[in-house]
Amino acid sequence: MAKHWNIQWSKGKQNTTDAFYIRGLVFMVEQGFQDEFDDLDEKSWHVIVYDHGEPVGTGRTYEENGVWHIGRICVLENYRGKGVGRLIVENLEQKVKELKGTTVELSAQVQAEGFYKRNGYTPYGEVYQDEHCPHIAMRKEL
Repeated sequence: MAKHWNIQWSKGKQNTTDAFYIRGLVFMVEQGFQDEFDDLDEKSWHVIVYDHGEPVGTGRTYEENGVWHIGRICVLENYRGKGVGRLIVENLEQKVKELKGTTVELSAQVQAEGFYKRNGYTPYGEVYQDEHCPHIAMRKEL
């Protein structure tokens, strides 16, 4: 179904109010994480998806030691299952390609592993805890 999605980008911590709002609601309020914001935000590209001007989803990408990472991908509850998460992943992958990256890695909540597999990611390594939540490392060749 066609939606009125609008995509906006920000670099570092400029114009990230909406991204941080969504992340705070999803990861801190809804899921109970405490360490949501970190120094990586400063060097990340942040994508924000809007529906009729309202922020509904976000994610970030950054390069570290020659490896591109995507993460902090989240969608407001009312918009889940409507393709917003896939749209975020696709836009993050496109940004990595634009910046000459060829491989993307991420740290997935185990409950979201199926979503990332459907988007071409392969798990590797052992399941590990991040705060109270089990995670698995995943990667994709672009």
